[in-house]
Amino acid sequence: MIARPIPTGTHGRYLVLPPLEAPAFVVVGFHGYAETAETQFERLQMIPGSSHWLLVSIQGLHRFYRRRSDEVVASWMTRQDRDLAIADNLTYVSRVLDDVSREWPSAARMALVGFSQGVAMAYRAAVTASQPARGVIAVGGDIPPELDRWALGRIGAALAVRGRKDEWYTAEKQAADLKRLGAAGVPTESLTFDGGHEWNAEVARASGEFLRLNHLHGPQQQLRASG
Repeated sequence: MIARPIPTGTHGRYLVLPPLEAPAFVVVGFHGYAETAETQFERLQMIPGSSHWLLVSIQGLHRFYRRRSDEVVASWMTRQDRDLAIADNLTYVSRVLDDVSREWPSAARMALVGFSQGVAMAYRAAVTASQPARGVIAVGGDIPPELDRWALGRIGAALAVRGRKDEWYTAEKQAADLKRLGAAGVPTESLTFDGGHEWNAEVARASGEFLRLNHLHGPQQQLRASG
């Protein structure tokens, strides 16, 4: 038996919410495993200042029903044909960002926000997008292994966030990410909060402060981490 991959077309979906005024800043969200674009969109809306930005939440291509439920959720990939899935996802995300850029050309500054499995996609999109990424907010997930220091060097700044009780995104993984970003010359902040593998009000506040200090209102300042 021989297993062979074959390309095919499919459709993805994304959510977008423009502010009342012409946006100068776009924040793009990537959800975690077995979540939806709506889930990440709600997280983006928790960030202070989000009502002034163009918000975009992209849903993973691989949809399925949540176990014992009729709820449709999605993931970004599995280990099967991983490299092909990465290429598919990057093409898909690039098309979304191109669509957004054409419709809202004033949104010339971009930050990407990932949670859990979506963190890897946020980093990948940041280093491959035609529009430079002013920053990446990574909550509960690590940098994918295939990105080298030269690729990571395209990121304007990064915030790596973990909960103290998070058993997946451990302190060791966060430290490794900070080391890789530092070696790439990326201005980087970290936050450790009292919680687990989650997004909460403290994460939202820290995200808003990071975006404000690094991308919306002038030069970079230090973000004080809790603990």
